[in-house]
Amino acid sequence: MTNATMPADGLVDDSDDQQGDVRPAGMLRGILRRRSTIVAGGFLFLLVVGAVVAPLIAPYDPDAQDIYQRLQPPNAEHWLGTDDYGRDVLSRLIFGARVSLQAAVQAVVVALVIGLPLGVTAGYVGGRLGAGLTWIMDALMSAPSLVLAITIVAVLGPGITNAMLAIGLIMAPRFFRVARASTMDVRHETYIEASIALGCSSLRTVVRHVLPNVMPPIMLVISVSLGTAVAAEASLSFLGLGVEAPASSWGSMLSTASSNMGLAPYLVWPPGVMIFLTVLAFTYLGDGVRRGMLRNRSTNSNGD
Repeated sequence: MTNATMPADGLVDDSDDQQGDVRPAGMLRGILRRRSTIVAGGFLFLLVVGAVVAPLIAPYDPDAQDIYQRLQPPNAEHWLGTDDYGRDVLSRLIFGARVSLQAAVQAVVVALVIGLPLGVTAGYVGGRLGAGLTWIMDALMSAPSLVLAITIVAVLGPGITNAMLAIGLIMAPRFFRVARASTMDVRHETYIEASIALGCSSLRTVVRHVLPNVMPPIMLVISVSLGTAVAAEASLSFLGLGVEAPASSWGSMLSTASSNMGLAPYLVWPPGVMIFLTVLAFTYLGDGVRRGMLRNRSTNSNGD
């Protein structure tokens, strides 16, 4: 490991060598080497763009009802058919992407805000505080996720915000464990000890020298957790604990489809396929990030 250097002004040098083996450019090149990662990223990019411009590209108002057009199969007027209220399925699918992605981001932000600082604190401080935080997170992780989410939503009340708070709380331990392990890996590195010896505060040391080493694996957790959050939101909305009617989400569309499976079996395919593809894309993106990190670490080790 490269030793820390001390400039004339007495401060620890903040060069890339001092931040360990974190080189974003090299990691990005490793990520882009895999075609599956590029395809997954392209799909997610188009999905985000479609969600942003949903009012411009949706052919109909997603909440507009036409009882005379209920349960119509796919046709020239309604490309994916209509549901039991005569609402256009394609329009609801497009707007559902907006709801599902926003909900996933909310859940991951909650998990990140809770898990990252607590994990870094547990790894950096250690002792009884670290052991206590680890015990709490292990207990939270050991509980059945869906049952715990349903319980939290039942206490807070139904709604997409409360549902994502519940999902974020459940996903926080995975951020905590990665942040704690990454912090412990670099806690006794030379540049960390040099920063402490020079009188830098713990907060400054963590922000300047620990977090840059923690964030690459956290980015991997973010990617995988976004896919998990999409599936979790769909599950809660399917049970009626997520998005409230008449707003559309892929989970609520699946719930509608299950109620009309005998009359309109085609309704289950659009939201089901989109949930599957979105979760798969986030999974492949996370795998690409992981491989990029491994390749970057291997390259840096060989270079050393």
